[in-house]
Amino acid sequence: MSDPTDTTDANGTTDANGTNGAAEAGEAGGPAQTPGDGAGGRRVRVVLVDDHRMFRTGVQAEIGQTEQTGVEVVGEAADVDQAVTVITATRPEVVLLDVHLPGGGGVEVLRRCAPLMADAERPVRFLALSVSDAAEDVIGVIRGGARGYVTKTITGADLVNSIFRVQEGDAVFSPRLAGFVLDAFASTDAPPVDEDLDRLTQREREVLRLIARGYAYKEIAKQLFISVKTVESHVSAVLRKLQLSNRHELTRWATARRLV
Repeated sequence: MSDPTDTTDANGTTDANGTNGAAEAGEAGGPAQTPGDGAGGRRVRVVLVDDHRMFRTGVQAEIGQTEQTGVEVVGEAADVDQAVTVITATRPEVVLLDVHLPGGGGVEVLRRCAPLMADAERPVRFLALSVSDAAEDVIGVIRGGARGYVTKTITGADLVNSIFRVQEGDAVFSPRLAGFVLDAFASTDAPPVDEDLDRLTQREREVLRLIARGYAYKEIAKQLFISVKTVESHVSAVLRKLQLSNRHELTRWATARRLV
């Protein structure tokens, strides 16, 4: 693994992978036209944490035109160790954090960055940005200290607005996700442990939910930035671990646990 502090581009952006990459990702069709200067000359320093380089490149292209958006991307990371190193080195105002990362996931990043979040003078705030809209993922990162959670269907302009709101201390959620948080924190009872679900990796859970929602293998591969063969491998592993025979049984299993 390369040292994320060793590579800096002409604009001073720390890249944990040492690459800048070609554009891709999401529905980015050009820089988000949310004026940073037009909103009182506001500026916010951001680190992108996601294990898909092309997605990071797409987000950078969409929101990272500082003169138009007010957002300055100062670092990138692809896994937990890289994230902690880059965040500690750059001390951004806001971190865009994927939930599912190699090395322990977004919750582990939050745990290890707890002192930075607690800094009264220069707090580092976290906004989860994930393909997952599962209740346990939302609740997990919010319990870990994130200030909000938005899905990757968000537009560039809305993402810029969400970043500034989190910088200012607001809590920000994609519309239907706020209900998960309210329900979770309204109850004093801890959620029951599901031993079957705990056998699955985070990636297997993602594939499980998408299969249960009726997505074809090619659609899942595109959404998760993985190959069709990898999707097939994950589905086989899920069926084996849950002792199920086919995707129809898998869908019933996931629906019964309200994972869809």
